[in-house]
Formats: sequence, structure tokens, C-alpha cells
Amino acid sequence: MEFNDLSAKLSSKLKAIAYRLNHQFTFFNEEDLYQEALIRLWEDSRTGRLDDKTDSYILQGCYFHLKNYIRKNRVKTKLVSIEENVGQGENSFEDLFLKDEKSPDLRDRLNDLFLAETILNNGFTLREKQVLRGYAEGLTTRQIGEKLGVSHVSVVKMTDRIRKKSRRYID
Repeated sequence: MEFNDLSAKLSSKLKAIAYRLNHQFTFFNEEDLYQEALIRLWEDSRTGRLDDKTDSYILQGCYFHLKNYIRKNRVKTKLVSIEENVGQGENSFEDLFLKDEKSPDLRDRLNDLFLAETILNNGFTLREKQVLRGYAEGLTTRQIGEKLGVSHVSVVKMTDRIRKKSRRYID
């Protein structure tokens, strides 16, 4: 099948995948993700890898490609540890959080930070804090498990406990 025909046929579904992944991870623009999926589709159709594949198989391949693309290419922002005292070191409180004082969401950002600090300091075990740090570093569940010396299933269970404990403060 020609690339133009294939892209026309799958365009709306690729946009839906890009939309869903963008709202799940929010690191990239939807249009950028859609263009990346089209590039992958074009490369696969050019090499003939899609000749005998179903639409569902092709879309699933694009979905996994985009997830890997996001994982590999997101910009690692400077993370500030909630356990560190703000104002120590080279960054002051104002430098870290008050860059744009006129920002309408500044109060929301500060409330989120204080809520995160409250949750972290009330009830998380050391292991749960290590899991959170792993996710903050951008590691996958399996990578966190390898780093901590536990199975990925244990990491998933700890993540569920973290969610339950966090809901007490959010609700």
C-alpha cells in the first residue's frame, strides 16, 4: 500500500494516539507526536515492513514507537528534591518557584509543592520514597525494580500503596 493512502486511512487514529499520549505525558506537542508517528509510518512503508500488516498492527507499532520516543527524548528538567531545604545552595526560593510573579497559576504551583511535601513527609516508607525518586528521574518500572533490587511487580505494588496514601491528602 502506498504511504499516501495509508496515512490518509490512519491519520485520524494516529492523531487520537498522539492526543492520548500528549495528555498522559504532556512533554511534547500533539502535532509533534503526530508528525513523529507519520515519519515512522513513512520509514516502515518505504522499507516494505508494512506490506502484509493489518491496520491494528500498524497502529499498535506507532503507539509503541511514540511511547519509546517520549521516553528517550523528553528533556530532563532540573528536579528539586522535596527533602532539601529551599534557599540553601545556589538557588533561592524565589529563583526556583517565583520566576513569573504575575503567573496566574503560581499559587496553584506552590499549593501543589506544599501538598507534595506534606504527603512525602507523612507516611511514606524509605522504599516508597525511592520508588518516587525513580519515577522522578524518568525510569521505567522495570528500571526502578533493577535499581532497588526488587521485581517490577513489587514496584507496581508500592506504586499502588503510594497512590492510596496520597489520595488521603487530596480528597
